[in-house]
Amino acid sequence: MIEQLKKNIIAELNMVREINRFYNSYNSASTEEKKLFEMSINSLIKRIKILNESIPEILKSITLMKKLESNKENQNLINIPLQKEVEVVVSTKGKDDFLKELAISENLFKKFKHKQIKADNQVTNFQTASLYGKIANKMFLPISQKLVDEGSFKSLRLDVKKSNINILSTTYISMLFFSAVISLFIGLFILIFLVFFKINLLEFTLTAQTSDFILRFVKLSWIPIALSSITWLLFYSYPGAEKKTLGKRIEQELPFVVIHMGSISGSGIEPIEIFKIIAESKEYEFTGQEFRKILNQTNVYGYNLSSALRNVSLSTPSQKLSELLNGIGVTINSGGDIQNFFERRAESLLLEYRLEREKATKSAETLMDLYISVAIATPMILLMLLVVISVAKIETGFNANQLTVTIIGVVAVVNILFLSFLHLKQPVS
Repeated sequence: MIEQLKKNIIAELNMVREINRFYNSYNSASTEEKKLFEMSINSLIKRIKILNESIPEILKSITLMKKLESNKENQNLINIPLQKEVEVVVSTKGKDDFLKELAISENLFKKFKHKQIKADNQVTNFQTASLYGKIANKMFLPISQKLVDEGSFKSLRLDVKKSNINILSTTYISMLFFSAVISLFIGLFILIFLVFFKINLLEFTLTAQTSDFILRFVKLSWIPIALSSITWLLFYSYPGAEKKTLGKRIEQELPFVVIHMGSISGSGIEPIEIFKIIAESKEYEFTGQEFRKILNQTNVYGYNLSSALRNVSLSTPSQKLSELLNGIGVTINSGGDIQNFFERRAESLLLEYRLEREKATKSAETLMDLYISVAIATPMILLMLLVVISVAKIETGFNANQLTVTIIGVVAVVNILFLSFLHLKQPVS
């Protein structure tokens, strides 16, 4: 019976671990999942109570005297198999209740498994290479791979990695070459078209050219080169711009992420579980992506947590997050108080967040005054001048329609430039 008592205690310990696991996942679960967690925890608690009730009967059956073979087993106890080669002993009175709770747990487990499979199908969405990328690879992958092996495009490859673009750096370089070549051909088409036709943008007319083809070709020969160069520049700068935007979005979430991590760490759970809770939370979209990298480093590639933190700190687009991950790694390795570390870091990050918001508000007020002066008052003055010129019949070399189109175009361009500048200056929300 001592062996049976040992099996019961081991089973109860396993149930306690299950309760602890459900409790750690409770905060980040959806409303439906929380109900399943509550039912599972209650079922496990009832099963533990039933096993505890069988312990006095088991203790009564334990004796230092060797039993005779004719002695019957205790009729108040019964063995119930749980898993392969695992069984527990319960009292006959608690048998039905234990089997009922066991059936409930099995049904809940099936529901959890079904929801987990459904969630995995939703999250695991591997993107295959686009048709554009496949064509670019067929034409320029050998060149791109050779340049990468020679150490070229180091900054571009790092920006592609930090911007979380789901494209291999060699594929992106191939797309860069391919796009530049396409732009060159488009530029040649535009050049040939303009050599033989003349477009009047003010009068919206198209006329055919009858002479000076070579001269026009020489004058407009810059178009293909300029178009190809602009395309190259845009493709080359896009990952860097995306990296900066992603870094700003992470830094906007970071103060609240650290506060959340500090509150979780107070429960005494393992540090890796803290990252798992934040990664699974839908509240931190961009920081959660970086934390999922840490989980992949530990669960898939087999790195320990310190190495994973160091690797992700080198690839994250946010400098503040990089410093935070390095600080967590140092605190864990030195055996420091992780909760105290989170509290202090949260204070500094919240202070920086408030200062940035105040700075953005003052900047918006200044830009508003500037907008009223430039984008509202100036067009009104120009329109008044247009009316005066039309009434006084002043010769300017342009007719009334041309002046109207010019003023409207200037106003539109000024508004677009101003709104773009305002958007760039505002913090990412």
